[in-house]
Amino acid sequence: MKKICAITMVRNDEFYLRKWTAYYGKQLGEENLYILLDGKDQAVPDWCPKANITLCDKIPGNVVAAEKDRLNKLSDLAAELLKRYDLVIGVDADEILLVDPKLGLSLSDFLSQYDIKTSISGLGVDVGQNINEEGDIDESKSFLSQRHYARLSTRYTKPSVLAKPLRWGAGFHRIKGHNFHIAKDLYLFHFGYFDLSRIKERFNDKDRLAAGWERHLKKRSKTINLVSTRKARDWDRWTKIARFIQTYQRPPYAWNKPAMFDMALIVRIPDRFSALV
Repeated sequence: MKKICAITMVRNDEFYLRKWTAYYGKQLGEENLYILLDGKDQAVPDWCPKANITLCDKIPGNVVAAEKDRLNKLSDLAAELLKRYDLVIGVDADEILLVDPKLGLSLSDFLSQYDIKTSISGLGVDVGQNINEEGDIDESKSFLSQRHYARLSTRYTKPSVLAKPLRWGAGFHRIKGHNFHIAKDLYLFHFGYFDLSRIKERFNDKDRLAAGWERHLKKRSKTINLVSTRKARDWDRWTKIARFIQTYQRPPYAWNKPAMFDMALIVRIPDRFSALV
């Protein structure tokens, strides 16, 4: 069994950090979680006592400059941890790396048996809210028992798992100087914009608005509109198609990022995922 840890960096995101810590703590052991808090004004959570938490100086600047610095810090941390771990998972707090439950494998079991040379990616699944069918999220219940639709998104097909010290680009979206490899039956579920009420709350976050996040937040709410207005396709068929396209299609401006002909593929998430997160 490989020794695996997970890292993230957050600011004012307890809602997602609780879910992130609960999931990865169960999969990897809470003592193998490394959390950077962006700003020494952040309160250190007392509900994950075994996790390794570091208070950092707040990263200054607008969203572009701050994101570059953030991923530099996380890449440095991953490189240091790879001296002691076989694999490092790097994801945002609203991103959960899931193995298809049809395999009957935990995340650590799946990654331990996978031959990873540099990095691997899960297929990006941007979870939305079908406002015609689904209400506000209830924190006491699993996310995927309340959300059933998603966009298969190249934006979240990220090289999340590192087997050697490498440099992530902004948002974990690419590995600098290396291609990406999408693993079969592995998915990166993004929950950052799966609830309209929470998006509105983020619009009122002064830190995010000051850093230039308003345009980004408005853009990401597009997922809710898509899953609410388009017909959902079959998961098993279209995830296979999306994985094939993203493996071979590249945008002209970045050979080490996936592309999918600008297709907006909406799928229904199978019930077998409902209890995972």
